Amino acid sequence: MATTAVIQTENLTKAYTRGKYALENLNLRVMEGEIFGYLGPNGAGKTTTIRLLLDLIRPDMGHATVLGMDAQKDTLKIRRKLGYLPGELNLWDNMIGKQVLDYVIRVRGGVDANYMRQLIERLGLDAKLKVRQYSTGNKRKLGLVVAMMSKPELLILDEPTNGLDPLVQQTLYQILAEVKAEGRTIFMSSHNLAEVQTNCDRVGILRNGLLKTVESVHQLRTTDFQWVTIRFRNAVPVSHLAGVPGVSDVSVHDNTLRLRLAGDFDPLLRAVGDQYIVDIDTEEPSLEEVFLTFYGENNKQKNIEPKVEVAK
Repeated sequence: MATTAVIQTENLTKAYTRGKYALENLNLRVMEGEIFGYLGPNGAGKTTTIRLLLDLIRPDMGHATVLGMDAQKDTLKIRRKLGYLPGELNLWDNMIGKQVLDYVIRVRGGVDANYMRQLIERLGLDAKLKVRQYSTGNKRKLGLVVAMMSKPELLILDEPTNGLDPLVQQTLYQILAEVKAEGRTIFMSSHNLAEVQTNCDRVGILRNGLLKTVESVHQLRTTDFQWVTIRFRNAVPVSHLAGVPGVSDVSVHDNTLRLRLAGDFDPLLRAVGDQYIVDIDTEEPSLEEVFLTFYGENNKQKNIEPKVEVAK
């Protein structure tokens, strides 16, 4: 991976009320040619970070550079080289999609018209409708085309898949992979763990305005766990679970077993394999649960002896 930092912050801080920080002492480096995921729940400070990088708001403390330039002194130069999709997209309701695109082309210049048409087609955008007729997803598509059509060196995308249907999401992921393959850089905020894991090289985890860690996606996945629900025909064989690697937080309700599993399924299935299993369901952990895996009070990353709770 290249060693050039496309985004770099030093102690970047923003306080909206006295003693309460939207962002506190952010030290972050996003490298050229990577897809960097900025992960956190709503209100964590993701959008505040982006607005500071774009000089839409000013920090109370700290400093940021974007594409090697000062985020405050060189704002116009920076904006010529980046594409931006805001989390809340406000467009001109009485203009049709094509008029919006034409206006941006006139203002910005340097747009690859052929690439723009490809994006419109691939994302399934009807550019002949007025903006006010667009659904949330179609407004998002228009915003994505605006952000990407000039092939900027840096793409900053704030919750890019909000409102998009799953098929369009997959198309967008393909487009982002192509952008990365061209050596360009993507900084994308999200509260969707699976989305970040699918697309990103590295992930910064933000919580309550504090950057908790920056990890490779591979490292993030090593902390993964899932909730497993198994429904049996007969009584739940709780005693079989003693000592099963990766099993914890076991609860029982009638003939249904629910547990937290870190690691492979095989030891669990072998442990209950002599019982008739009606069905098995798995559930991804919530983002908050992943945070607690990293930053729980005990911060333990090891197998836990199952503690069984039986519903009454």
